[in-house]
Amino acid sequence: MVNYIEASSAPSKNTGAIRLYDAQAFEGMRKACQLTARCLDALADIVKPGLVTDDIDRFVFDFGMDHGAQPATLNYRGYTKSTCTSINHVVCHGIPNDKPLREGDIVNIDVTFVLDGWHGDSSRMYPVGTVKRAAERLLEVTYEALMRGISAVRPGARTGAIGESIQTFAEAERCSVVRDFCGHGVGRLFHDSPNILHYGRANEGPELREGMIFTIEPMINLGRPHVKVLADGWTAVTRDRSLSAQYEHTVGVTSDGCEIFTLSPGGLDRPGLPSFAG
Repeated sequence: MVNYIEASSAPSKNTGAIRLYDAQAFEGMRKACQLTARCLDALADIVKPGLVTDDIDRFVFDFGMDHGAQPATLNYRGYTKSTCTSINHVVCHGIPNDKPLREGDIVNIDVTFVLDGWHGDSSRMYPVGTVKRAAERLLEVTYEALMRGISAVRPGARTGAIGESIQTFAEAERCSVVRDFCGHGVGRLFHDSPNILHYGRANEGPELREGMIFTIEPMINLGRPHVKVLADGWTAVTRDRSLSAQYEHTVGVTSDGCEIFTLSPGGLDRPGLPSFAG
């Protein structure tokens, strides 16, 4: 049984109930999410071969501080960084360190800022220098999978419609969908109900209702879908060491579809803008 609750009267913890937010909350989410999107736009100018991911982390921290926001990941469940940087076969939750990015890498940068109590959560892929066609294609497929998932969001549909749209497209492109991680409710809480699976069937899962806010963040692999978490307890990698990519948006369900809160102000959230190798 799925319970829905008006967010203004909900407890300040994840109880399993799905929160329904009002217009004022949507405005708060717009501001937090647009700050995150602006940070991700700014990172496009600095991601180059030789940059160490600790410098990305410092950039994200400083950007948040300069705009009155806190990075949500900093000290979250013992995590000590302000962002996640996941390179090549790292699926998600890669920890910034002092190793430099190399020509041809692909890196996902995941940023969540807390602004006035609202969580703006988004991630994008960045090609490092010139990347090979296989990596370029993976970025294209993953972004398209995300947007197809978003296109399934409307009142009366079920969360499974999102997963089915993503899975059907990705597998038709001979890629695989990671099943170990999912999207999630977000708002006043960083991680809330419901879970948004990136695979499934259209008639499965909770019904989508106006006022719901959640992330859609498919992780797509060139190889098999299986992952493992390294000894640090965070870094997830593909078991077959195949390339992995992820794009993430935060969306709110409206009366006739959805609003994407984390769209890039500069149109930089789509792959294909930098130059690629043939």
